[in-house]
Amino acid sequence: MQHIRTTNAANRLDRLPITKFHKRTILAVAFAYFFEFADINTFAITAPVVREQWGADVNHVAYVTSLSFVGMFVGAVVAGGLADRLGRKQTLTLTTLWFTVWSFACVFAWDIWSLGVFRVLTSAGLSAMTVVAVVYISELFPSAKRGKFQAYAIVIGICGTPVTNLIASAVVPMSDWSWRLVYLWGSLGALFLFFVRRLEESPQWLEARGRHEEAEEVLTRIEAHATAEHGPLPESQQPEPKGPSAKPGLGMLKDKKFLYPTILLSVLWITQTIGFFGYSSWAPTLLAAEGVSVEDSIFYVALTTVGAPLGSFLAAMVTDRFERKWCLVVFGLVIAASGLLYGLTFTPVLIVVFGFLVNLFERGYTALAYAYAPELYGTEGRSLGTSIAYGLGRLSNAVGPLMIAGVYNGIGYQAVFMVIAGTWTLGALVLAVFGPATRRRRLAAEAAAGAGTGATSVTATP
Repeated sequence: MQHIRTTNAANRLDRLPITKFHKRTILAVAFAYFFEFADINTFAITAPVVREQWGADVNHVAYVTSLSFVGMFVGAVVAGGLADRLGRKQTLTLTTLWFTVWSFACVFAWDIWSLGVFRVLTSAGLSAMTVVAVVYISELFPSAKRGKFQAYAIVIGICGTPVTNLIASAVVPMSDWSWRLVYLWGSLGALFLFFVRRLEESPQWLEARGRHEEAEEVLTRIEAHATAEHGPLPESQQPEPKGPSAKPGLGMLKDKKFLYPTILLSVLWITQTIGFFGYSSWAPTLLAAEGVSVEDSIFYVALTTVGAPLGSFLAAMVTDRFERKWCLVVFGLVIAASGLLYGLTFTPVLIVVFGFLVNLFERGYTALAYAYAPELYGTEGRSLGTSIAYGLGRLSNAVGPLMIAGVYNGIGYQAVFMVIAGTWTLGALVLAVFGPATRRRRLAAEAAAGAGTGATSVTATP
């Protein structure tokens, strides 16, 4: 019996057409994304009411928001390690359940500090689920199409933001306690359990862990679906010889091939986090503090978030067609300009228009980054590298809200949006100068996948 060293998972997946299996996987991940996006801004939405009921001030809001980002950092890094140890599928399930359980706990918060603790624990799960989902999609979809489908998942998932904001604008004014229903809504992500049994573990992860027989079984099932729907498959490209791979773990930081993209992506996520959450977490509170009624501020922000799913759809149209690096640069500069103009007006129509553009291009930026980041790593470092960079981005915003509060209190409302615009511009410039291009590799993989003809050949390297 032949000893299997590799199942050639990456090449076998790359030459597959999109099947019902892929669509089912995207639907499941999109469901998790929906409630992640639904939950991520619930504190920002309810903060104006919480301030009134519990006598909290802007600094209290800043502390809770800052600690939530510390939770995001811890959640992301822990999830990266768990995804390498337990698998992508199991960790995705555990992290989704984690954030929904703690969102439900927020319903019963009795003061600003108990709510803050529950939000930190919720935020850890939100960030953890995101990094695992990004890696999961990256490892299951053909490289030439993964960016588009990553964006499609976010098109559906991002709808959680405007839906939640519109629900909040309706229920928050109902009574003194009705703001709690916003957190109850966020906890419905636990229904993800209904999707779990239809998902497959990542064959690339199984292969990297030396579990070749399990990887072979998963690949055979996936290929059977593709053959049943599309007929005989082309032969897969043969795997290229590789040297000894680095052992997964923090020791990989010594490897320049791992360290360089981790530093670059950390800059990308730090500027994205401070730039976007500086805007989205503070917009309702700052508008209310400037004299706009709580009801109007929530409604205006709800209208602007309608642009979010459209931005993800825009990303789906360009992500595999153009170089992702340059798409990110252009989107970042447009966000900087739109966010600056948002802060320079108090005209309701212009607040909605510029806020719409910020949400449109930021969600497109996020979808592009979700596809771009995992491509800079091999399988062994993909989960850890993505989680460290993403986690550091979230950790940076532990000081972001305090910085925003300091700028607002010390200089003024418009200065906040100047800082946010500068952050986005810095991220775009760093990416333009130092970001690797990935489109050529994707095109090569697509050409190799399309070159083969005939029946499926499942090969193993002796």
